[in-house]
Amino acid sequence: MSKLSRFFSFIKNNKGFLIFIVFLFVFRGAIADWHPVPTGSMKPTILEGDVVWENKLAYDLQIPFTDISLMRIGEPKRGDIIVFTSAKAKKRMIKRLIGLPGDTIEVRHNRLFINGEAAKYTNLQDKTLEPERDVDKEEGIYALESLSDLKPHVIQVKPFTGNPLQNFGKITIPKDHYFFMGDNRDNSADSRYYGLIPRSEIRGHATRILLSLNKNDKYKPRFERFMETLK
Repeated sequence: MSKLSRFFSFIKNNKGFLIFIVFLFVFRGAIADWHPVPTGSMKPTILEGDVVWENKLAYDLQIPFTDISLMRIGEPKRGDIIVFTSAKAKKRMIKRLIGLPGDTIEVRHNRLFINGEAAKYTNLQDKTLEPERDVDKEEGIYALESLSDLKPHVIQVKPFTGNPLQNFGKITIPKDHYFFMGDNRDNSADSRYYGLIPRSEIRGHATRILLSLNKNDKYKPRFERFMETLK
């Protein structure tokens, strides 16, 4: 049997498996993807070792496995947790969308101001805002941050660290650019460090934790975080 005949025989005998591989390729490239998170810049919302689910059709229809957008499908909303590829950072990142085009952003002593409105910080003594396991907790203050059009979400700060990023702005965001911050405000290289993110670098909307392995405890599963919705 010739090599060509063996090739066609292999295709015929494994047609179902090959169709699945092609479907998986297209699915991960253009519809949805999953990403292990190696850093704590989004703690306590996302922990090191979480694997997040990304909806790649939330904002754009893209050519699979490229950064090329064929069509805008939706627009990013304030508070969305978004996966983007930062040209300045030279890596893929995941942060919370804080500032939209036309907004004026300012940070004073870790307090966020959007268009002159100060964010509110509540539930400062609420232990339920902290990670469930002691090994995942960090020293600092956990709080719910909210604003008129920014849904409440947990952040953590470390007062009196001398971090220069505790103060930022004022800046006004131009068209098709966005301002991102990590929920771990004193341990996040975000738009305060790398600058604004253009619309073309946005890849998808992170909506859920698929599974979680505790990097700080021999990669043991955090079963309580499996399939948890990101807020």
